[in-house]
Amino acid sequence: MSSTAPPMQEMPPEGGYSKINYEKVPAKRVFTAFRIFGAFAAIQSIAIYIRYKYTVPRIRYNEIEMRSATIALLPLLFAERDRAALLQMRRNRDAEEELMKDVEGWKVGTYMGEPIYKTLKDNDFHEPKPWEYFQHSDPAIEDYHSNYHHRK
Repeated sequence: MSSTAPPMQEMPPEGGYSKINYEKVPAKRVFTAFRIFGAFAAIQSIAIYIRYKYTVPRIRYNEIEMRSATIALLPLLFAERDRAALLQMRRNRDAEEELMKDVEGWKVGTYMGEPIYKTLKDNDFHEPKPWEYFQHSDPAIEDYHSNYHHRK
């Protein structure tokens, strides 16, 4: 049957357990001020090199391209502006003609039959003042063109 041997109890090893280390162990300093400054200087140097090697020439090329496109489109834009001005002046003459149709002896483009600009030849062009240009327009349109249209 069973033997009556006493139970075995685990005991500490000979000489005892090793010492428990509970003292503060300072961490090793990897990032010193000198290394951080060196890394910053290296990254900035690389960034400046990339900017002036690749980005600045591309920016200059785009500026030249935009300037060339602007120069190429200016005659078209001026022509459209002049066309719109002539259309507005034609509308003004038509409105004056409609407004003064019941007045006897009224001649469109004159004041009481006298030419307004006596010193101009027949083929000379007089650039109208803004209040002349927008005289038969909605006041909101005149306000827009005189105050907000030319702002950037």
